Amino acid sequence: MVLSNIVVEQAKEHRAKLCFAESLTGGSLASAIVSVPGASEVFLGGIVAYQNVAKTELLQVSAELIERHGVVSVAVARSMAQGGLKLFKQPSDPCVISVATTGVAGPGAQNGVPAGTYVVALAVDDFEQAHEFQFNGSREEVRAAAVSSALSMLKDYFEQKSALPLGS
Repeated sequence: MVLSNIVVEQAKEHRAKLCFAESLTGGSLASAIVSVPGASEVFLGGIVAYQNVAKTELLQVSAELIERHGVVSVAVARSMAQGGLKLFKQPSDPCVISVATTGVAGPGAQNGVPAGTYVVALAVDDFEQAHEFQFNGSREEVRAAAVSSALSMLKDYFEQKSALPLGS
């Protein structure tokens, strides 16, 4: 079974609403989820915050945080994921799990960060998880690896929290 199908099914089982804050993946993560029939039951939406101004204005990532840690960092990815939770916190049906992606797809380094470096973060209320990866490959392969990593992170989270009723 395709990873995105598994994640949608797991989200349905937990009645968990998903939202995404994407930079590196440019909407590819959202596209992977919405390609699954029934995704509208669990996916609220996503934001592509490619430039830093979008991260600071839309996701409320602190410019100081970006300056201190760099845009491709665990700290910024976590802040992006938290920003996604806030952005999609509608009263009747809020986002429960937010996933963020940031990185350098290449072909060259950016601000001293090697091509192929990316970070995926997941936020659920007071829980955050983030991982930094290094992938060797083309721009398209790096972006695809980031989508796969994000979906795997969601799948693993659901499997670890199988007894936790995320959406009440």
